[in-house]
Amino acid sequence: MIIHGVNASPFVRKVIVALAVKGLDYELNPVMPIGVSDEYKQKSPLGKIPCLEDGDYLLPDSSCIIQYLEALQPEPALYPSDPKQRGRALWYEEYADTKLVETVGPVFFERVVKKQIMKAEPDEERAAKVIAEDVPPVFDYLEGEVPDSGDGIVGGRFSIADIALGSGLVNARHGGLTVDAARWPRLAAYAAAVHGNPYFKPIIEQETAQLGG
Repeated sequence: MIIHGVNASPFVRKVIVALAVKGLDYELNPVMPIGVSDEYKQKSPLGKIPCLEDGDYLLPDSSCIIQYLEALQPEPALYPSDPKQRGRALWYEEYADTKLVETVGPVFFERVVKKQIMKAEPDEERAAKVIAEDVPPVFDYLEGEVPDSGDGIVGGRFSIADIALGSGLVNARHGGLTVDAARWPRLAAYAAAVHGNPYFKPIIEQETAQLGG
């Protein structure tokens, strides 16, 4: 099984964590989502990462890939069986993949992609503006949603919701955007618990070393 992409992507990371939970072996083929080749677009028509290649089976998009992995190997389950809990888990995944990633993305881009990968001067004014204006409403919302205990956000067990939210928060962390425990104590505890999870922790450590953190 091959995953095309780079694990600094929150969407590639989602899939890698899911594979770790499932205990499935894979090979990561580095593909940057910038100026992708026509050959890669044959695999992933939108030119985005990740894309799964399992024999002659090709499947782009992290959410679709994880659904495939769940069907391929149902245990341990990443999606709650209870209909209402499953609905909430899917909502948090959607929120993470859109609002959370879109909000922390500019900070990650300026401080990691531009500075460390492109070797260009980061726009700190842009990053600071995002942190001051755009991040607080997102963190405020999540502060009201995550549990006091730091356990899984849905039903108290680790699920796709935690993988997606945790992955987005990793990119924030790489960009030096930590959750202020004085302002968002529940979210800070939740992020620490998810990132300390045995499926997340080694991936974060590997990425931090690669990014020179």
